[in-house]
Amino acid sequence: MTTSELITPQHLARKAIIYIRQSSPQQAISNQESLRLQYALRHRALELGWPATAIAVIDCDLGTTAASAEHRAGFKELLAQVTLGAVGIILSFDVTRLTRNCSDWYPLLDLCGYRGCLIGDRDGIYDPGSANGRLLLGLKGQLSELELHTIRARLTAGLLNKAQRGELALTLPVGLVRDPSGVVHKNPNLEVQYRLELVFSTFLTVRSASQVLRVFNDQGLTLPRRDRFGAVVWRKPTVAAILSILKHPAYAGAFTYGRTRTVRTGPAPRHARLRKLPLEDWKIRVNDQYPAYISWATYEQIQALLKDNYAEYDRNKTRGIPRPGKALLHGLVYCGECGHKMVVQYKTGTRYLCNALRQQYGVPVCQYLPADPIDDCVVQAFFAALSPVELDAYHHAMAAEQQAARALDQARRQQLERLRYQAALAERQFNQVDPDNRLVAVELERRWEAALRELQQAETAGLQAPLAPDSAQALPPELERAFTAIGQKLPELWSTPLLSQAQKKALLRCLIDKVVVHRHRRDRVHTRIVWKGGETTTVDLPIPVGSLAELGNAAALEGRILALAQQGLDDAAIAEQLTAAGLRSPMNPAAVLPNTVRCIRLKHQVLRDRHQSHPRQIPGCLTVTQLARALDCSVHWLYDRIHNGTIAITPDPATGAYLFPDHPHTLHQFAQLRAGTLATLRFDPAPLPREPHP
Repeated sequence: MTTSELITPQHLARKAIIYIRQSSPQQAISNQESLRLQYALRHRALELGWPATAIAVIDCDLGTTAASAEHRAGFKELLAQVTLGAVGIILSFDVTRLTRNCSDWYPLLDLCGYRGCLIGDRDGIYDPGSANGRLLLGLKGQLSELELHTIRARLTAGLLNKAQRGELALTLPVGLVRDPSGVVHKNPNLEVQYRLELVFSTFLTVRSASQVLRVFNDQGLTLPRRDRFGAVVWRKPTVAAILSILKHPAYAGAFTYGRTRTVRTGPAPRHARLRKLPLEDWKIRVNDQYPAYISWATYEQIQALLKDNYAEYDRNKTRGIPRPGKALLHGLVYCGECGHKMVVQYKTGTRYLCNALRQQYGVPVCQYLPADPIDDCVVQAFFAALSPVELDAYHHAMAAEQQAARALDQARRQQLERLRYQAALAERQFNQVDPDNRLVAVELERRWEAALRELQQAETAGLQAPLAPDSAQALPPELERAFTAIGQKLPELWSTPLLSQAQKKALLRCLIDKVVVHRHRRDRVHTRIVWKGGETTTVDLPIPVGSLAELGNAAALEGRILALAQQGLDDAAIAEQLTAAGLRSPMNPAAVLPNTVRCIRLKHQVLRDRHQSHPRQIPGCLTVTQLARALDCSVHWLYDRIHNGTIAITPDPATGAYLFPDHPHTLHQFAQLRAGTLATLRFDPAPLPREPHP
C-alpha cells in the first residue's frame, strides 16, 4: 500500500534502489547505528509498495567521501540504472548520502526527471521532474554542499589552532619519540642519535648527499629508518633516505605544518598531487619545539647547499655542486645580453653558451664565448682580492678531519655493539627453546645464523674501512707552509696537482657570487665580477678571434705594420714594438706574433729577400704566369698543353722555368691556338741576354 500520491504503477513496475554510504572507513566501523538506519530503508520501500524482489541495495561506497563522484563505483552504477529507465525510486537516509557536490547533484536531478525516477529520504518523496520537487531537492543539495564546507572549516580551524601552539601530534621522523604524555624526546638509543648527528656533520664536510652516501658505504654504516609499524630498523643508506633526514625541519627543533600544497589537475583525487613549498611559504613554523640535533641556522645552511646542488642545472639554472670539469665558473656565469645563466659546452673546446632563449623560442644562440680567457681573468682577480688576506686554515682543516674520523670510528663501534647484542640475544633464545620443538628451534637457529653473518660482515667492513690521517704529518711540509700564508701561496698552488678542479671551483665560490659577460665586440668581452657582499670588478677582456678582420683595430694594426716594415725593421722587432703599444694578434690576446707581421707584410708585397716564389722579371721573355696574365687565361690551361705536347717547349737550363719570347707574334700564335686554327705550337728556348763585350 503506497503512502505517497507521487508513486504510480509505472514506478512500482521498476526497481527501488537503496543507496548506502559512509564518509570514511572509521565511520563505517564506529557509526553502526547510522548504518542500521540506512539498511532499514528496505522496510520503507516495502511500505511504499515495492515487492522484496524489486528492492536493490547499493552499498559498495561505504567508507568513501561524497565530495566527488569520480571515484564512487556505487554512484556510477546508480546513474547507469537510472539512465536505462530501470529505477522507479532512489531511497537514501539523507541526500547527503548521495552527493555533497552540486556539480554531481543537479545532473542526477535532470536524469531522474527525464526518466521519471523519484527520490526519497527520511523527510518524504520528491519528484525531480516537478517544479516543487526540484526546488526542494535543489535546496537540500546546496545545504549538503554547504554542510560539507562547514564541517571542514570547523575541523580545520581546530587543527590549525592546535598547530599554532605546536601541540599537534604529527608523525615524528626517526630519532624523535613521543612519550605517553605527549612530550617529544630524542630516541634513547645512543646509536640512533650519533648516526643522525654523523649524517649532518658529514654533509657539512663533503657538501653533497651523494658524497655522504659514498662515505657511509665505504665505512659499511647503516641508517636508522622506520618500518610501516613505526619501529626503528637499520637499513643500507640511500640518497633518498639521506635527503629526507637533511630536509626534515624537526631535526632542527622546529614544529612545522603546511610544508606542502595539494595541486589538483582534474576532478578526481588521483589527479591531485603534492607540491613542496619553499621555506618562506610554510603555513606554520614553531621553533624550539622539539629537542634539536642541529641549530636552525645550520638547517638553513644545509637547505641552501641542497638547493645549489640540485641536479637540474640546465633547466632550473642552479649553481650545482663543484664538479671536476675544466670550466672553473660553471654555475656562476650569466649572459650580459639577455640575463640568463650560461651553461658549459665541451664539444669544441671549453665554452660558455647562452641557450636559454633557443630552448624557449627556437631563436639562435644568444652568445657563446671561450672559457679559458674568462677563467684566467677571474682567477687573477680572485688572487688580487685574496692577496692581502692571511689565513691559517691548516690546523682547522686537520682538526675537522680528525673529528670526522673519530665520529666515523665511533659509529662503527656502536654498530658492532648492536650487532653483537643481537647475535647474543638470538643465541640465548635458541638455547632456551625445547630441542624437541623443531618448528620453533629451526626458525631460531636461522635467526642466530643470520645475526652472526651480519656481525661478521660488519667486522670485515670495519677492518677494510679507510683510515683518516691522525696527525698533521700526513700532509707534506710545503703544503702546511702554504696553508699558513694561503693568500700569497695560493697562486703557486693553483697550477700544481695538489688542488683539484672541484676544489678550485669551491675556492672561487667563497668570494665570487656571479660573473656577467657580454661580447660587445667580436674581440672584446665586457666582464663584470660580482663579489660576495655586492662589490663589483669590471674588466674589458680581449678574447681570441678567427681572423684579422674580426679585430676592432685591424686597419690601424695593418697600417702600423706596413709603416714599420718600410722603415727596415724586421718582423720580431715590429711584433715587440706593437705588443708594447697594446696591440695583439687575432689568436693571441696578449701579444702581436711575428708570424702576423710577416703575413701582413707579404700580403702587401713588402719583401725582404729575393726568392724564387717572387715574380720573375726577365727581359725579352715571358714566364707562364706572365703569359697567362697577358692571354687572360689560367696557368693550368697552359701547363696542361705543355704536358700533353700541344705546346712544345723545353725548360730553360739556367732557371728551370718555361720562357716564351716577349713578342706580339707569340700572343698572336696563342690566340690562333685558342681559336682552333693551329693544332700545335713550338718554341725554342729563348737566349737569355748577356753582358756586351767591351
